Amino acid sequence: MYEKLYAVATTSATGGLGAFFDDLVRSETRIYNAVSDRLRAEHGIVASQYEMLRYLRDHPGSRVADLATAFAIGIGAASKGVDRHEAQGWVVRLPNPADRRSSLISLTERGAALVAEAEQTFHGHLEELITAAIGAEQVAAVGATLAVLRQALEEARVGIPVG
Repeated sequence: MYEKLYAVATTSATGGLGAFFDDLVRSETRIYNAVSDRLRAEHGIVASQYEMLRYLRDHPGSRVADLATAFAIGIGAASKGVDRHEAQGWVVRLPNPADRRSSLISLTERGAALVAEAEQTFHGHLEELITAAIGAEQVAAVGATLAVLRQALEEARVGIPVG
């Protein structure tokens, strides 16, 4: 049976990795854009802002380098993102007692309230976009597969920006 499934997978994979890439990237882009639009309409933020706020809520006292690693972006981009969040009053930089060259970033009360409100919108819209389209079982299966792929890429340090 495994051989039969493998044969079907490889047959449909003739050019399948290209199609897989296209489907993966285009789905991600459409979902990301739709979530950004909904967050902007209801909370005045976009998905990237929500993601950073959520990360900082879940990882208090993070450094810019931690954000860069978590989001696979450059240090400069992460720092500029923190600057924009700080200008909005959503985060604050505090001195890092372990390293004078870096700061620890924490959510303000305003940032914590915003991420809490936006989280309901975020999850609700993902439910509408993804679970409604493919079902909870497929979400779990695809999610598990993507988690394995992501872990392999992260362990191999693939796609890590420099600088």
